[in-house]
Amino acid sequence: MVLDQRAAELVAPLDLLPPVDFCCVYGSSLLPNNNDKTSMVDYILGVADPIQWHSENLERNRHHYSKWMARLGPKAINCVADGIGVGVHFNPFVVWRDKMIKYGVVRMHDLAMDILTWDRFYLSGRLHKPVQVLIDNWDIQKVNLINLKAATSASLLLLPAKFSEEDLYAKICSLSYMGDLRMLFAEDKNKVKNIVRGSFTLFQSMYKPLVQEYAAEGLLKIPSDSHIDQYEQDCGLSATSYHFFSLPSTIQDCLDMKLKTDTSEMLASVEIVKPHTTIASREVAARCLTKALRHVVMASSARQAISGLVATGGVNATRYFARKLCKAWKSRTS
Repeated sequence: MVLDQRAAELVAPLDLLPPVDFCCVYGSSLLPNNNDKTSMVDYILGVADPIQWHSENLERNRHHYSKWMARLGPKAINCVADGIGVGVHFNPFVVWRDKMIKYGVVRMHDLAMDILTWDRFYLSGRLHKPVQVLIDNWDIQKVNLINLKAATSASLLLLPAKFSEEDLYAKICSLSYMGDLRMLFAEDKNKVKNIVRGSFTLFQSMYKPLVQEYAAEGLLKIPSDSHIDQYEQDCGLSATSYHFFSLPSTIQDCLDMKLKTDTSEMLASVEIVKPHTTIASREVAARCLTKALRHVVMASSARQAISGLVATGGVNATRYFARKLCKAWKSRTS
C-alpha cells in the first residue's frame, strides 16, 4: 500500500503495537478545520483474537493499560470489553512522540457484525462518518458500503420531503448520537455541524454514489442547477418500504415489534411490507426508527462508558471525562 505523507504519519504509531487486520483513524483530528494540536488521535484496531493480541501488547506496552487491568491480564481485559462494554477495549492517553493517541481494540467478527446488523451501533456509527483507513485485510471498506446505504435510508426516513445536501449529511452524522448519554452534558453541542462542515467534501465522496443510485430509482430528485441546493424525495409508502428494507436486521426487528403495538395507527391505510409487518405511514416508520436507534445507542453508550471507567481506572477516566466536559462547556458558552 502506498501511503501519502499524512497517512504515513498516522500509521507510524502502529509500529509500537502487535500486527492488526484493520486500522482506521476517526474523530476531530481528521477535520481540516481542526486547529487543536493537543487533541488525541483516535484509532480503531481490528484483530482476529483480542486475547492473544492483548497478551502480546502487554509484553510490549504494559504502560498503555491501567495498572490493575495489566495485572489481571488479557482474559480480564477482553472480559470487561465483551461482558460490560460493546466489545471494544480503549487505551487512551498513549504518548507517541509529540502526540497523544487513543486506540480501541475490537474482534474482527464483532466489527463486521456491527457494520452489517447495527446490533451495537457503536463502530458502525463511527464508520458512517469520514475516517482514514490505514489497514484493511478483511475488505471492511467494501462491507461498509452496506452500512452507508442503511444510514442513507434511515436518514431519508427522518428527513422532510425537501432538504439540502448538508441536511442529509447532518442527519446521517447524527444517527449514532441519538440517545447517546454523553450528548446531554459531555459533548460539544455543535459536534454534528462541525463534523459535516469540516469534512463536507469527504461526505460527498462517500455518499454521492448512493444519492445518485437513489435518484436513478426515482426515490430522490437531485437539482440540475448547481446553484440550487434542494433535494426532493418520494415520501410515499412504496419509498418508505424501500428504505425500511434497507435497514439492518436489528432495527427492522425493533420496528416490527413497535409497529405491531401501534394499533391506533394501524387503523389507517397500510401497505404490507413483509409477513406480519405493516407500515401505516411514513410518520409511524420514522417515529419507530427514532425509538429503535435511541434504544440501541443509549444501551451501547452506557455500557461502553461503564466499561471505560472499569478498564482505564479512575484517574484516566476522570481525565478523559474532564476533556469532554471542557469541550462541551466551551461550545455552550461561545
